[in-house]
Amino acid sequence: RQDVLVLTPWLAPIVWEGTFSRDILNAQYLQKNLVTGVVTFAVEKYWFFIEGFMRSANKYFLSGHPVNFYLFTDNLEKISHLQMAPENHLFVIPVHNDPRWQDIPTSRMDILSSYIHSQFQHEVDYLYCMDIDVQLLAHIGVEIIDTLVATISSWQVTPQHESGAYETHPGSPAAIPEGQWDFHYTASFYGGSVTEVYKLTRACSAGVMEDRENGIEAWWHHESHLNRYLQQHKPTRLLSPEYYWDTEL
Repeated sequence: RQDVLVLTPWLAPIVWEGTFSRDILNAQYLQKNLVTGVVTFAVEKYWFFIEGFMRSANKYFLSGHPVNFYLFTDNLEKISHLQMAPENHLFVIPVHNDPRWQDIPTSRMDILSSYIHSQFQHEVDYLYCMDIDVQLLAHIGVEIIDTLVATISSWQVTPQHESGAYETHPGSPAAIPEGQWDFHYTASFYGGSVTEVYKLTRACSAGVMEDRENGIEAWWHHESHLNRYLQQHKPTRLLSPEYYWDTEL
C-alpha cells in the first residue's frame, strides 16, 4: 500500500489491511503449535459488554487457532453461559472493584503482571490485552503475532491529537520529553510474547506505584505509562488504527 505508513523509523512493520497474506501466516502459525491468550476486565458498569465482546472475540479473534480468554470480573453472577469454539477456552477470574473508577485501570498492570508470573506464562505463548467495551467486526488473525505489539491510537490521526496526548508532569515516570514522541499507542489493545508482556506490565505497575507515592496521577492513567515504556522499548510490530477504531471518529 502506498497510501499509509507501513514501516516505522526503527523498521518495525505497521499492519494495515492489504499488507499481508493471512493464509500464509496461518500455515506458519499452525506449524508452531502455539496458544495465545486474551485478557479483559469487566467491572461494575462494564458487565454489560461481556456477552458482546465474548461472542465477537470467540468468532473473530485468531479464528481456528487455540485461544485462552481470561475474563477478570467483580461479579461472577453476571457471567452467562457462553458457547465457545472447540479450540477456545474461557477462564473467569474474580477481582475486587475499587471505589474510584481510575483504580481498576491503574491496578490492571499490577494484576496482570502477578497473574502472568503465577499462571499465564505456563499456559500461553502470546498474550494480548483488550478492553471489554468493544466488539470485533472482522477477523483479527495471526498477522498481530510478534514479540512486542502495540496499536496506534485512532486519535493520532486527528489534528487535536498532540496537545495533551502525552504525560508531561516532570515528577512522573510516565513523562515523555518533548521531541521524543513517535506514535501514541492505545492501552485498549496491546500484547506480544508472554515474557515481553510481563516486562511491560511490571514496569508500568512500578511507574503507577511511584506516581501514587508522590501524589501524582498520570493524565491517561496506565496508558501514559504504557506509552512511556514503548517509547523506551520499541514495539516489534505496530497495528494500524483499523484494529481499534474509536467510533466517535
